[in-house]
Amino acid sequence: MLHRTDGRRLPLLAATALVLAACGNGDPASPARPITELPRELSVVEQEIVTSANAFGFDLFRLVHAKEEAPNVFLSPLSASTALGMALNGAAGETWEGMRTGLRLGNRPEQEINEGYRSLLELLVRLDPRVEFGVGNSVWTRQGFPVLPSFYDAVRKHFNAEAQERDFADPATVQAINAWIRKATAGMIEKGIDEISHADQMFLINAIYFVGKWTSRFDPSRTQQAPFTREDGTQVMVPLMWQKGEFLYTGNARYQAIELGYGGGAYSMVVVLPAEGERLADIVAELTPGWWDGLVAALDTVMLDVYLPRFKIEYDAYLNDPLVAMGMGTAFSPDADFTRLTPQPVCIQYVRQKTFVEVDEAGTKAAAATVGGVGAVSAPPMMRVDRPFLFAIRERFSGTVLFLGAIGDPTHEDPPQVEKPAPPC
Repeated sequence: MLHRTDGRRLPLLAATALVLAACGNGDPASPARPITELPRELSVVEQEIVTSANAFGFDLFRLVHAKEEAPNVFLSPLSASTALGMALNGAAGETWEGMRTGLRLGNRPEQEINEGYRSLLELLVRLDPRVEFGVGNSVWTRQGFPVLPSFYDAVRKHFNAEAQERDFADPATVQAINAWIRKATAGMIEKGIDEISHADQMFLINAIYFVGKWTSRFDPSRTQQAPFTREDGTQVMVPLMWQKGEFLYTGNARYQAIELGYGGGAYSMVVVLPAEGERLADIVAELTPGWWDGLVAALDTVMLDVYLPRFKIEYDAYLNDPLVAMGMGTAFSPDADFTRLTPQPVCIQYVRQKTFVEVDEAGTKAAAATVGGVGAVSAPPMMRVDRPFLFAIRERFSGTVLFLGAIGDPTHEDPPQVEKPAPPC
């Protein structure tokens, strides 16, 4: 076991952006070519990476949502998992075991984990030409800080990570890191770090962006102002989009759910609307792989009216506490063992994620909305999202969940005020 003696810390930053916007006016007469399956079957390892990443994401989201006082939460579990997956290559002993457990990766050996991440991300990025999905990874190291070549080799090979050594005392380094984040998120995340402290030795950064059109777009002329009822019963006016068509839908006494496709149909948004009298927090508390798989399996084609709010939200959160609760405590402690990264004693100082989501008539920058009660099976249902709801953006055929969000107030655009955690080691 490695014990810390000099206060050196390793920040991890997951700068995540989800954007769905119109790419020009397009040609309504030329619909996206439907995608009905993956171009190849997933390997057993890839399937397990998807299962693990989703389990990690649901656990992380539940913990963050339970403690968040702001009305909205928006995370990319895939981004956090990827950033931590890079760091896993530098961990050893109990730290490695704790991080693997926290990432819900079971007993898979590191080589299979790395290969699973690499091949899955490559598949997702190239899957649908009508959807932009980009992933970027980078490693930023303080000048003179010793990094083992084997660590650089691993993150370059398996995560296609860029690596730069910089003068951390130079203000230009903060500007350079933020410029990389802006470029990697297509301009959606303006700034990922505020400063570099004297103890910070390395930043491991993952950035994800998503841009796509709805397969069936909303007509802006039909969008109208309508009341949205918050959890406390107060109301705000929101622009409520509307369309009618055939969608994958399910409903029961506790919630309604609908799936709205992007581009050729490989990517979609699933919107879950709690029934009248149900609290969003109670639905989120049930968010597990089994619950989610049951919901997705119940989706069936139905003709219905869909009302969805138009909104734009930024979110910012430090993820230390939930990650510690998920089993990664040693990585954030003085006992952290990152001897496969550097001969010097270090620990993870913080994991921070910033996200952006915007939903409009043309597409998604992340959004979810569900509304209405459950009618008789014989009557066409309606989903009117005018109260708090849960949503996910996913790849349908692999089942990979890219983003998770909970919207309590679509008009609340300001990110929550967050404080940098006290140095854990």
